[in-house]
Amino acid sequence: MNQKKFYIVSAEALPEIFIKVAEAKRMLQVGEAATVGEAARKTGISRSAFYKYKDAVQPFQDMKAGHIITFYALLKDNPGVLSSYLSIFANSGANILTINQTIPTNGCAGVTISAETSEMSEDLDAMIARVGAADGVLKFEILAG
Repeated sequence: MNQKKFYIVSAEALPEIFIKVAEAKRMLQVGEAATVGEAARKTGISRSAFYKYKDAVQPFQDMKAGHIITFYALLKDNPGVLSSYLSIFANSGANILTINQTIPTNGCAGVTISAETSEMSEDLDAMIARVGAADGVLKFEILAG
């Protein structure tokens, strides 16, 4: 059985056609274009290119709805750091499902959180930026989602 593989890739590394297909899909979704032909014209791609890639290209932001995302952080082992980190999730509307923390060594602890993100009131990118800027967060990344 041939199982699909998925990758999270920075938009800067993608061929331009993928970005344009994603933009055309967005235009159709929000009503900026009424037809595939119109969306294709506005983004500068052919209809055949749109149809070729439409099912394979999905912006990560669109994938978060109704999904569980697993995050990893390396936190300083200082009082209040974990609490502050968890409050960012709570304030964003993410529903934390699991938390796993390693025993602190060398003044740091790894924390893995799986969270349901469909009810988030905050944009995922904004939450990620807040976590990355939080005091005591040394590293923050998405492991799966």
